[in-house]
Amino acid sequence: MKIAVLTDSTANISDEMKERYHIHEVYLNVLLDGQPYREKVDMSMEEFYIRMRAESELPTTSQPAVGEYVGKLEELKAAGYTDVIAVHLSSGISGTYQSAITAGDMVEGITVHAVDSEISLTPQAFQCIRAAQMIEQGALVDEIVAELQAMVREQAAYFMVDDLKNLKKGGRLTGAQAFVGSMLQVKPILHFVETKIVAAEKVRTKKKALKRIEELTAEFIDGETAVTGCVLHSNAEAEALEWLKDVQHRFPDIHFIVSDITPVIATHLGEGAMALGVVKRDLKL
Repeated sequence: MKIAVLTDSTANISDEMKERYHIHEVYLNVLLDGQPYREKVDMSMEEFYIRMRAESELPTTSQPAVGEYVGKLEELKAAGYTDVIAVHLSSGISGTYQSAITAGDMVEGITVHAVDSEISLTPQAFQCIRAAQMIEQGALVDEIVAELQAMVREQAAYFMVDDLKNLKKGGRLTGAQAFVGSMLQVKPILHFVETKIVAAEKVRTKKKALKRIEELTAEFIDGETAVTGCVLHSNAEAEALEWLKDVQHRFPDIHFIVSDITPVIATHLGEGAMALGVVKRDLKL
């Protein structure tokens, strides 16, 4: 038995980490003027934000085509893999998880074990890394899948939306609501609940919103220190690094990494969004 870990581009795993843990990837797309661009491949992050700012309507997004997924599985089979742990972004916001199941049924000689991460971005990557670590330790497929399913119940991520324009463009706010919200500096805090992104709270000012996210995270962690975390941002790296100082001061025993919110997710959250994610596992990154 030879087991591969396969994920999608929204996990935003660096090339270095993909090489270190032998993690494979399929790509989601951002569509601008009807033209699909594979995120992180066909368009730089900088160009994406320039284009998104200029658009009167939100870009749309799409999952990998089933044919593309089948091609990736054929590639893995040719490399000698017999099983694939496929960890994908939440099924409540994308059909990629279902594509993994469909493609798996279409390819003979390789078995796909699809895992709904029920989240996205770096917390999704944490599941991939844990799976790879267990493969290195000689774990069986069923053991790995069970561990990832347990991690789903022991993870959390809270997002602050900085700019209400994308919520307005996406039809989630009226123009008047967006205007009033901007005037009042309202910052919605969002989180994943049963695979979907829902509003947790609305807080006045960015500073208070970030502090509230720290409080919500502390409540979730509940004093545990065997935790791995991440600070996420959409085109706001300097602010993320500043926030990291506060986060690390509040949680001195937990290792946090800083990472981008990828274009597919930033399409909905907008530029300047920030997030804090944790999983109750010390992945020793």
